[in-house]
Amino acid sequence: MTQGLVHYGLHVLLPLFIALKFYPKRVIIAYAIMMAGMLIDLDHLLATPIFDSNRCSINFHPLHTYWAMAIYIVLLFPKQTRLIALGLICHIIADIADCLLM
Repeated sequence: MTQGLVHYGLHVLLPLFIALKFYPKRVIIAYAIMMAGMLIDLDHLLATPIFDSNRCSINFHPLHTYWAMAIYIVLLFPKQTRLIALGLICHIIADIADCLLM
């Protein structure tokens, strides 16, 4: 239960904290864009089974690989892609926390 609470809490609250702290005049749009980073979980549809509570997503699913993470970090630098990059990185941080708690 604690594992799920931390995992889903980070998915929702970390982007909210970033939006409130760094984008106070655009909180709603910043939060919405970062939450769109959760769409990388669509790569779970490529796995069999689609959901496995004992599987670490990191370096298993294509959009959760170290190569993908490197791209997410590069996307932090251009201002135009920074919010989506932050959302993707928040997602990866939540998934790393989940793996560590397994």
